[in-house]
This record gives sequence, structure tokens and C-alpha cells, in this order.
Amino acid sequence: MRRIRAAAVGAVTLSLALAASACGGGSSSEGGGSNDSPKTLTYWASNQGASIAVDKKVLQPELDKFEKKTGVKVKLEVVPWSDLLNRILTATTSGQGPDVLNIGNTWSASLQASGALLPWDAENFGKIGGRDRFVDSALGSTGVQGKDPAAVPLYSMAYALYYNKKMFADAGIEKPPTTWDELVADGKKLSKDGKWGLGAEGSNLSNNIHQIFVLGKQHGADFFTPDGKPDFTSEGAVAAVKQYVDLMAKDKIIAPGNAEYAQNQSLSDFAKDKTAMVLWQTASATFKSKGMSDDEWGVVPAPVQSGTPGTGTSVNSMVAGINMAVFKNTDNIDGATDFVKFMTSDAEQKILNKAYGSIPPVKSAQSDPAFNGQATGPLRDTLAKSAEALPQVAEESQFETAVGTAVKELFADAANGRPVTTASVKAKLEKAQQQMPKK
Repeated sequence: MRRIRAAAVGAVTLSLALAASACGGGSSSEGGGSNDSPKTLTYWASNQGASIAVDKKVLQPELDKFEKKTGVKVKLEVVPWSDLLNRILTATTSGQGPDVLNIGNTWSASLQASGALLPWDAENFGKIGGRDRFVDSALGSTGVQGKDPAAVPLYSMAYALYYNKKMFADAGIEKPPTTWDELVADGKKLSKDGKWGLGAEGSNLSNNIHQIFVLGKQHGADFFTPDGKPDFTSEGAVAAVKQYVDLMAKDKIIAPGNAEYAQNQSLSDFAKDKTAMVLWQTASATFKSKGMSDDEWGVVPAPVQSGTPGTGTSVNSMVAGINMAVFKNTDNIDGATDFVKFMTSDAEQKILNKAYGSIPPVKSAQSDPAFNGQATGPLRDTLAKSAEALPQVAEESQFETAVGTAVKELFADAANGRPVTTASVKAKLEKAQQQMPKK
């Protein structure tokens, strides 16, 4: 998968990892890493492009630059999202892992709790130019607040509403929606003749979480109490899940078949003029890979309940993105730190984020005009003004699994004509909360 993290299936493995002593990639030097193998690094990169082959084409020239500059050869493996979390968790317990790796930023607190990752304290941040180089919203998804981050931001992303210009014109819709009521009204005009108003990935657990987290914020719900306890059944949380699933169950602007989508099929439908809108993170590169030209689609901030996007109940995206982490017992600690410095340098940030259609989390790199164009301008504004990080709690991965599965099951009910009521939503969320670890 490209960006939506469906690998939350690792919750069971995660509980084992958190109970184990940390032992990551490289040799078994206890706790602090070594320089026993100074000439090589292993790097697990997440699949950001349209395919693994695309990622290799993007990354290998940059890794060759690093080798030429430092003499350190980087052995690259691009890991699919469906495998990445379980691969990382296995590495935290087995000791057979990479030196440097990409992680979905929503996993930062969970992996931080395993103790396997190098903490980015002031000294380590100093080696890569200081934490002040990074955007605050990106740093907010690097681990539990008040602790040294477990990772460094690499690519930043936000959700936005993409719309098919021709389908809108054919339906007589002059401008894209800004509120959910407008989205539903437009979606009903667009849902006819085998075409649908909105696409969704109903079987993608992480996508489900991202959408209902935002709707939860708009309904005043956080899903966790201030002291980190699950709070899945509050009035706002139930309303958020019901509103999302009702886009299929009641409003009927999402095709029933979307209940089974988990591999970015909604983007393919959008590119084939089967679906008029999709809520997604930085989708421009994928559209291009599927044959769409830039003038065929538009992008605007994701909807709010009313008014304009902002903070509090006007949040319209989670802080999406990819972080870069180092296993703290790597056998090339200096090389690993130098590699993170290289990948987060201004020059590399511009190259890599342009390639992936994402936003640099490094402030100075954002000055490039490429990050204020059609595809990236709305995303950059969203990150700066109206995005909020998912709960930075150790149980975040279990949250993705438990609540994401509840939403998946509710979509299945909707697709099969079974009623989706406030009571049935609450019952699913109560079951999900019971599956969470007890504090």
C-alpha cells in the first residue's frame, strides 16, 4: 500500500514487544549501539510510491549520493505497509532488524514504549541540526509528550478532499463542498448511473481510524482520556463513527463494495471516473501513475461540520506522515545518525518530498515553490492550521486494530443492508474498548 497504514494487525505482537527487553538491529551492544560495522547500514523504507519499484527508483540515487559522500553503503529494502509493523515488532524482540527504518508516525508512541528505538534527545538532535529545524505539528507525532522523541519526521502529509472536475461539471456542481452537509448533498447528485459520490476504504483499519479520529474531534471526542485510558463510547465518539458509516448506510453516497476495499481501490475508482470524491493523503502522484492529468482533479481542505477548518472542533485532518527511526543497538551508530542527517537535509527533503507529493517537515525546505502548488498548497495549510496528531499513547496500535475493526464490521453491515443504529455503533465500540489492555 502507498501511504495508508493498514499494518495495525500487529497489536498482538506489539503486546509481546512491549513486554520484552529492547533489542533492535545490528549487534547486541546493550542499550547504546556501537560502531562495529562502520561501512554499512541496513535501511527499511516504507512503500511511499505507486509501487516498490518506484520507491527503489526514487531512493537508490540518493543512497548512492550518501555512499559517495561518507563511504557508507546503505542496503535498501522497501517494505510494504501490510508487512511493516509486524516486521518492526519482530525485530524489537529478535534483534534481527535494520539499523535505520521508516515508521508510520502514528506508531511512534507504541514503538517508543518497546524501548528498542534510539531516543532523540538534545544531543542526538544536535547531530542533525537541532529539533528547531522541524515543524511543530510533525514533532507532535514522534512519541509521548514530555519524553525524548522516538523518531525524526521525514515526510509530512495531511488529508484533503480530492474531487473529479468533469464529474462535478456533469452534475451541475459549481464548487467543491466545504462542510459535511454540502458533501452529502453533492454526493447524492453524483451517485447515479453506476457512479458514486465518495470513495472509502472500509476494510482498511488505519484509514478508518484516521477518518473517525477527525470526525471525533469535530464532535468533541478524543477516544482517550487525559490520563491515557480508552474512551471509545462517549457520545462524541459514537456520533463520529455513525456519521462516517452513514455515508454508506443512510446517505448512500459510498458504493457498498467499498466495504471490502483495503488496497487503495478507491483511488483507482476515482482515476477511472467511477467515484467523484475521495478523502486522502497526498494523492497526486498516485493519480498521475494511474493516467490522470493534473487538470482533471482538484483538491480542497477536508470538510468540517460548519465554518472553516481550524483547531478544536474544526480540526479536519490527523497529522499524517512518516518518521525515521534508529534501532538503538545498531552496530553503526555514527553512520545511522549521519544517514538521518542526510535524509533530513534541506536538499534531500526537497528531492524526496517532491517525488512523493508530500510536504517537508523541515521548515526551511518548505520554502521551495513546489510545496505551495495545486497538489501541495492545501495540504501544507492544513498541517499548519487545522491538523492534530493522533493520541500519542503506547496503545495506539491496539486502538487502530480494535476500533478500526469495529468500523470495518459496521461498513460490512451497511453493505449487506443491516441497520446501522446508534445502539449498534455503541455496542461495537464497547466491544473494541474491552479488547484494549487494562491499565
